Amino acid sequence: MRQLYTWKRNVIRFVCGRRSKWLIVVLWLVVLVIAAPFGAKLSDAQDNDAQSWLPGSAESTQVLSTSEHFRPEQIPAVVVYARPGGLTVRDRVQIAEDARQIRALSEHGIRGAETRGPVHDRRLAPRAAQIYVPITMDAQGWQRIAPAVDSIRDQVGKGGGGLAVHVTGPGGTSADFSKAFEGIDSTLLFSAMAVVVVMLLLTFRSPTLLFAPLLGVVVALFTAQALIYLLAKHGGLTVNGQSAGILTVLVFGAGTDYALLLVARYREELRRHEDRHEAMELAMNRAGPAVLASGLTVVLSMLVLLVAEMNSTRGLGPVAAIGVAVALLAMLTLFPALLLIVGRWIFWPAVPHLGSADPTERGVWARMGRNFARRPRMVWSITAGVLIVLSLGLFQLRAAGIANADAFTNTPDSITGQKVSARYFPGGTGDPLVIISNKAQAAQVGRAVAADRGVVPQSIGVPPGTAPEHAGQVLFEATMRAPSDSDAAKATVDRVRDAVHAVPGADAQVGGGTAALIDMENAQTHDNYLVIPLVLAVVLLVLCVLLRALVAPLLLIGTVMLSLATALGLSALAFRHVFDYAGEDVAFPLFVFVFLVALGIDYNIFLTTRIREEAVRQGTRPGVVTGLAATGAVITSAGLVLAGTFAALGTLPMVGFAEIGFAVALGVLLDTFIVRSVLVTSLFLDVGRKVWWPHQLSRRDGSATAVPPAQDRVSQSSE
Repeated sequence: MRQLYTWKRNVIRFVCGRRSKWLIVVLWLVVLVIAAPFGAKLSDAQDNDAQSWLPGSAESTQVLSTSEHFRPEQIPAVVVYARPGGLTVRDRVQIAEDARQIRALSEHGIRGAETRGPVHDRRLAPRAAQIYVPITMDAQGWQRIAPAVDSIRDQVGKGGGGLAVHVTGPGGTSADFSKAFEGIDSTLLFSAMAVVVVMLLLTFRSPTLLFAPLLGVVVALFTAQALIYLLAKHGGLTVNGQSAGILTVLVFGAGTDYALLLVARYREELRRHEDRHEAMELAMNRAGPAVLASGLTVVLSMLVLLVAEMNSTRGLGPVAAIGVAVALLAMLTLFPALLLIVGRWIFWPAVPHLGSADPTERGVWARMGRNFARRPRMVWSITAGVLIVLSLGLFQLRAAGIANADAFTNTPDSITGQKVSARYFPGGTGDPLVIISNKAQAAQVGRAVAADRGVVPQSIGVPPGTAPEHAGQVLFEATMRAPSDSDAAKATVDRVRDAVHAVPGADAQVGGGTAALIDMENAQTHDNYLVIPLVLAVVLLVLCVLLRALVAPLLLIGTVMLSLATALGLSALAFRHVFDYAGEDVAFPLFVFVFLVALGIDYNIFLTTRIREEAVRQGTRPGVVTGLAATGAVITSAGLVLAGTFAALGTLPMVGFAEIGFAVALGVLLDTFIVRSVLVTSLFLDVGRKVWWPHQLSRRDGSATAVPPAQDRVSQSSE
């Protein structure tokens, strides 16, 4: 243990050294110059094809992999024409000409020669027609799906004169999703940066101080992006648009939080010490372990995601862990060095001078702590009761998946086209079942598929451009009557799978868009039950090691879980009755849990480590009051920054991101203003010194020989 303290003291002295601080800044500048070009290429390394999202062992993923032997991976775009009063002769001529022109297209992966149609709805006087255009989806498929659909839209136009024309189907919807992801990095970067700037100005009321943490998080972001790019290119790491977007939010939110927590203690020590290097050394010694524990909690929690079945969730784990780890390293090295180089004037106009008033003796947080100390049991009982009532909104949660029609905060052309198509054609048109079977049993498998009431029998067949067989297997497709993302379609897939699996010797498998949705939902449900307990165990272990206690960590875990339940309950009510969202993704509770527990515990760590430090000097109950007074303002500011950066996800036109951003932001605010400041404080006041059990601090309350803060030295700090 003594060797560990010596190592920590030497590292802190190096970071705070009068000469070594310049070396640290130079090293980070070199890293930035090297990393920036690689970080800018991160979008090029993203893998957004279906297999990067699907669970690796799922039946739909296996079908997708096997189908590549029959044809290149394809996604169909569907051009829909509709005139409620019936298609005119001129309409039919235009549709036929559009089909002819589309067949000549070959750019951006469009397989024009394999275009099917036009197909008219089955009426004596047709009112609608469709053209099916396959688009190749290879390694660059996600990047070129939008240009491919744009080419098709340019070819067919927007209609007019009563004729509606839309490009929909999986290709059209994927293109609109791709456009929603366009610029996600820059959108989130500038949104998060704006939030950080505003909050730093409000927190410190200093126009100069904001540049140090802002520079630190920008350097950390570019460095993390560069590392992730290199690992994606050469180390097999899977990165998609979701993980890249969340990376920006995490680095900005967590990095700024760590800077706020550290600079608050530094400013406190500047009031006690003339030498800023000595003040920073003390601040790093006291706040550094809490910041390090907070960062490690997030990193370990993110790495737990590696056990998930969903490829997208599993890929997010190391991406987020790398981002937070780099942010932590930058804020514990580059940020202190920058503050030391600049000097006290960076706090202008509120420069902390030697002998300035101690904030732990005055202010709203000191008054709150003293008020709570009078009747702590009543305070925490009422607070917990209110939170429990608010958490009842969980019964409004509909985390069963989001249909394509409800996935956007606006209404893109593909969604309008999907609704138009459903009026005239089978709902599953354009997104068929994909069945692979042994050739000898193919006819029997086909009859089993055709016998299902949810399948259009006439639609079963081998699509153009498909090899007749491979390794004794064949591939064919079937259209479902219900929309492919509906509950009815999912039920059809379940029945068809049962039917074809029962064919002896067929080794039949069923894939396609609907099958993939089912497999994703099953995998996400599995991940919820596996990941959540593991993350709780990791957080509890870190708290036990940090606080060297058992009761306090258990209380903190309980309060965080109550905060999570309340955030989910209030969010569900808001989604139903304010935003009018149709539902939540199956992974929504998992993502909100991971971010809230891993990040929300930061504030409890910073508060409780300060309480423990004060408890050694003056006793647990006075230490709680002092700890709240000393950390209240900075933790509140950190919470507002983190909430604001996650709220930036709402700038993306996708319901799933908006819901995660809203729920996490709300949960952080609850944790900051209610759970940490009221519930945790009053619980610790009520339990008293027993909160540190089994540590010896639970058997004594304060130390008569403790060194007063103003005379403390780094070498004397071992608690």
